[in-house]
Amino acid sequence: MGTFTKGEKSWILYDWANSAYSIIITTAVFPIFYKSVASAAGVSDVNSTAYLGYTIAIATFILALLSPILGTIADYQGYKKKFFTFFFILGAGATASLAFIPGEQWLPLLICYTIATIGFSGANIFYDAFLVDITTEEKMNRVSTRGYGLGYIGSTIPFIISIAIILLSQKEILPLSPAAASRIAFLITAIWWGVFSIPMFKNVYQLHYIERESKPIINSFKRLGTTFKDIRKYRALFLFLLAYFFYIDGVGTIISMSTAYGTDLGLSATTLLIVLFFTQVVAAPFSILFGKLSERFTGKKMLYVGIFVYIIVCIYAFFLKTALDFWILAMLVATSQGGIQALSRSYYAKMIPKEKSNEFFGFYNIIGKFAAVMGPILLGVTAQITGNTSYGVFSLVILFIIGIVLLSRVPEPKTRNVPSDSTKTF
Repeated sequence: MGTFTKGEKSWILYDWANSAYSIIITTAVFPIFYKSVASAAGVSDVNSTAYLGYTIAIATFILALLSPILGTIADYQGYKKKFFTFFFILGAGATASLAFIPGEQWLPLLICYTIATIGFSGANIFYDAFLVDITTEEKMNRVSTRGYGLGYIGSTIPFIISIAIILLSQKEILPLSPAAASRIAFLITAIWWGVFSIPMFKNVYQLHYIERESKPIINSFKRLGTTFKDIRKYRALFLFLLAYFFYIDGVGTIISMSTAYGTDLGLSATTLLIVLFFTQVVAAPFSILFGKLSERFTGKKMLYVGIFVYIIVCIYAFFLKTALDFWILAMLVATSQGGIQALSRSYYAKMIPKEKSNEFFGFYNIIGKFAAVMGPILLGVTAQITGNTSYGVFSLVILFIIGIVLLSRVPEPKTRNVPSDSTKTF
């Protein structure tokens, strides 16, 4: 990290901080804990799963409505850090609160989870938008991929601690119930997120902004309307977002449906957790490698590489039969999942007007959220029609092919060397 400035290091470290939420709350511990609470309360498995799906949909819808509006307001001088701070406190606070919801109260648990999701995703909008403030365009790929790489490493530490506490409680080695152990995992997540976010608050500031004016909310709506009217000025951005919509949909679907696919192959929950852990470990160095290679071959070419790897993943999944095959598939995904997401973020950051970074990352966030809809539907419908999950995964090739065709029509961003001093104060 010696080649990075204090502001760049602090920004990168936030990925280390918040990635604990992604694996513990979104993926591993909370869904299992929620299902057990709902079951104890007499809610059927079908209904509890549906309620969790509705919760995620509601949170996504709220974020989709708020993202461009709040992003446009946050482009005014001094607002970006305030909005980031608000959503961080909302997310970390709600995550900690999950540990204190008593007994079989599954509905308050879902409400708290909704608030935590909004806080986590909302903070990420402004965190991503800070990329234009903390580094130069030449270093954006390296900084963005380093963030993802450290995020994968950082997430494994609280994950290992949390899983160890849960497993030891299950074996009665620790004097805790499995439910209490899960609640401790929620507290670990919130504390980890909070402690390693401190450098972000101390050393990262908004350097690119629009001067404040009277009636900022009304004028923000006007600016948002102007952006939509002038969309032809942003043809390259529009094409990139369209390409991103398709290929990131495929990426997200494979990540989110991987455990379900592994279950269909007969893998145990323990095996799936181990595979998930090693996927995180392998993804870390490959994310950083993508960043270094992008400096030699350009970010766009490395995005092609990432998409091509995912096409191979979809084809290989069609012939999947054994646990070894699943391990190979998971490691293939690990080589590209961080790189493709990180380079998409930095590629987009190079294209947008810096003083409107929050507004445009609001759109970026919306695309990412709504892209999580089509892929699972395509996979599910294909799997049901054919009666084989492998056909469902194979169908995702369509999304990656459309994405790579559209990406080929997007021009390479012109690099403007704008010095950045993210230790500057207002």
